[in-house]
Amino acid sequence: MKGAYTNPRFFLAMTVMLAMAAALVQAQGTRVGFYARTCPRAESIIRSAVQSHFRSNPNIAPSLLRMHFHDCFVQGCDASILIDGPNTEKTAPPNRLLRGYEVIDDAKTQLEAACPGVVSCADILTLAARDSVFLTRGINWAVPTGRRDGRVSLASDTTILPGFRESIDSQKQKFAAFGLNTQDLVALVGGHTIGTSACQLFSYRLYNFTNGGPDPTMNPAFVPQLQALCPQNGDGSRRIDLDTGSGNRFDTSFFANLRNGRGILESDQKLWTDPSTRTFVQRFLGERGSRPLNFNVEFARSMVKMSNIGVKTGTNGEIRRICSAIN
Repeated sequence: MKGAYTNPRFFLAMTVMLAMAAALVQAQGTRVGFYARTCPRAESIIRSAVQSHFRSNPNIAPSLLRMHFHDCFVQGCDASILIDGPNTEKTAPPNRLLRGYEVIDDAKTQLEAACPGVVSCADILTLAARDSVFLTRGINWAVPTGRRDGRVSLASDTTILPGFRESIDSQKQKFAAFGLNTQDLVALVGGHTIGTSACQLFSYRLYNFTNGGPDPTMNPAFVPQLQALCPQNGDGSRRIDLDTGSGNRFDTSFFANLRNGRGILESDQKLWTDPSTRTFVQRFLGERGSRPLNFNVEFARSMVKMSNIGVKTGTNGEIRRICSAIN
């Protein structure tokens, strides 16, 4: 990874990505450096807060990344996932296991002391997701800011989130509804290179999946390892790395595991078994005969696209003083 930063192709790719980002977000009303005059230390304050929590609990990084994804797919990237209350997004089943809300609250408290009523919770979450990737040895990229916070948060709206058993066709439809293509899908799901899953979300693949045996798309040598970690009728809340052998590092190991039948979630493994997504997995791995893609660069590009889904700018939305409560 270190060598990538001195590679001319890497810098060319970054230049292209930033140009695409500028064109993409112009109509949305967000831009890189939005707080340069109104709160010049905004990004450094957020990164410092994320770093502080990351040092004591590295699991914060993948959780913040998931939180941002779950926020953007529901009501757009407006921090509606942070709102407390009965039947809000954070109470919905897909979000109940998310952690890291205290990181956003910590950053918000510091920002309100430095620049009251200026930086939105939506931008804090977006920047925190970027910083989480960087802290796990992934890429650092310029994030367009200027989002405002939403006022609506409904648990019932979370049904649009892709599920862990979802078919590739269904996943592609959900991503396409937000202007995200198949490459974006594979890149963004590649964020599972960091983080964990609870046994309850995949243990059904290990026992009586078909004809009394495990999921046939799983590597037979891998099944006993997972059965030992997640025994039948065992603790469903036990957490297992989504990227076996590299769960704390942002890299392409996740895709290599899919190629080797070692994907944890059924929906993840389908990225390899479905030909329409397998080609992108192969390109991210740089397999011979494929047109290689730099995973870090393409992930950043897809994140910029996703982070501008349904953003509220200008007079839309609000700037919450407390991220968990509507003003």
